[in-house]
Amino acid sequence: MTSKIHDYIQNPKIDIRKTQVLPVLLILLLSTSTLFSQIEIKAPKGYSNDIGNMISMLDNLKGRVERIVRNLDQEGTDFLLDDNANSPGAIIYHLAATEAYYQVYTFEGRTFNVEEKKKWETALSLGDEARAEFKDKPISYYMDIFDDVRKKTKELLKTKDDKWFAETNDSMSNHWAWFHVMEHQANHMGQLAMITKRIK
Repeated sequence: MTSKIHDYIQNPKIDIRKTQVLPVLLILLLSTSTLFSQIEIKAPKGYSNDIGNMISMLDNLKGRVERIVRNLDQEGTDFLLDDNANSPGAIIYHLAATEAYYQVYTFEGRTFNVEEKKKWETALSLGDEARAEFKDKPISYYMDIFDDVRKKTKELLKTKDDKWFAETNDSMSNHWAWFHVMEHQANHMGQLAMITKRIK
């Protein structure tokens, strides 16, 4: 089939209707357009432009993180590269904790309260306590926590507009804060990709 396409390119006088080239070209065109329609930053319906673009990027990264870890068994979920490393499960929890922190920081102008610290601080800080606590739970446990946090993020951001997004909270704009959440997620996505490749 490739040779027929090549023949047509070399000799466009060939009647394309009498060959199998046309269906193949149509399939290639449709698949390519579908592919490229998925690789874009586009605000989901219901969000202002800048906030929606941020949601698009955050969800893209979260989906890629999920693809890296979703097939991990218990050994993989708890895997440590060395004595000072963090497991994939703990890293997912850490991503959720960081996002939860920036929810209260940008929407309420504060840091974690006592109750929130109790819930999130170990995951936020990682280290020895996290290595002791975050184990023996499936990867779905951590992804469910991440899913719940992201759902709340999107609900909260949907109530705001781009004027709010540009406002500064102390020395940091709300836009920059959520950009940091995004880059933090991208950083740990690379870490997770490296860790999962080392699991034997």
